[in-house]
Parts: sequence; C-alpha cells; structure tokens
Amino acid sequence: MRLKKETVDLSFEDFARSVQPRLRRTAFVLSGDWHLAEDLTQTCLAKVFAAWGRVSRMESPDAYARRVLYRSFVDETRRSRWREWLGASAEVPERPSAESDPVLRMTLVQALGQLSAGRRAVLVLRFWEDLSVDQTAEVLGCTAGTVKSQTARGLSSMRRLLGGTALEEASAHGAGARGRWEW
Repeated sequence: MRLKKETVDLSFEDFARSVQPRLRRTAFVLSGDWHLAEDLTQTCLAKVFAAWGRVSRMESPDAYARRVLYRSFVDETRRSRWREWLGASAEVPERPSAESDPVLRMTLVQALGQLSAGRRAVLVLRFWEDLSVDQTAEVLGCTAGTVKSQTARGLSSMRRLLGGTALEEASAHGAGARGRWEW
C-alpha cells in the first residue's frame, strides 16, 4: 500500500519535530559547535526524508536517524574542511541536570574534542546515548569487539587528557541511574 504524498510529508514532519532537538543535542556533544550541530541535524533529516517511505515502516525510525547522524558526523570529520576545534564553542548544551557541574561538563566536551571521530562516536553512543555494546556496534556498522576496544582506548585517552580525576568526578556526579552522562 502506497501512502499519499501529503500523508508521507505530514508523517515525516511530525517525526522530524519530535527527534530534531535530541539529534541536535547529540550532534553538539559530538562536534562541540552549535552551528555544525545544526548542519549535521539538517543533513541527517534530509537523508532520512529521502528514504522516508522505507524508514517509516521500520520498527525504530529513531534508531535509523541516530545511525545517519553518526555516520554523517564521521563523514564530516573526514573532509578537509573540518577545521573547527571543539573548545571554540562558548555555549553550553541546552539544560544541564540539576546535579551537574558546568565547568566539568565543558572540560569533558573539550576532552572529547581531542579524540578521533571514531572514538568520540563510540563514547558518545555508549555514555551519552546509553547504548549497549551491541547496539553501538549496530549503529556504527562494526563488531562488538571494535566497540569494546575503542571504548577502552577512548576512556584511556580521556583519563590521560583529564589527569584521571575529572573523569572519575564525572562518573561519580554526572552519571544517571543507568550510567548515562548528564550534560
């Protein structure tokens, strides 16, 4: 059964309105730049729209959109025009949790910006999006072993960059009930 164009457009519009804020926040955590986060979000939604007939029938269109966002981010970092440094953003993400420390949060975001795009994506998926190893592997299109090794290497790099104490403090103060980083 084919959907009428108006139905497809309206359905996508509702979907886009519901996921856009979360995609934009996640894109900011990945890139550290609100302007690039907006671009990544728009690129992601454009790609999802192009495949909306197929995507709308999926069990989880949100998961597909998240995968497109991460792959768009990795593609963007591979391009030669990627020149912005994560620490250049003066804005803090939209609403921090009541328990979070803004200085610690920005320190973590800046340290994430010094990691490779792949390690940064793994850490954000595992700790920001609170995905399991298998879910992260599926989103990134790699094996669970790759996710585990990149997580270990990424956390090791974060410890080295932060001197160990800031990362432990973030885990103690910023982790939610399920181990999520609260930004």
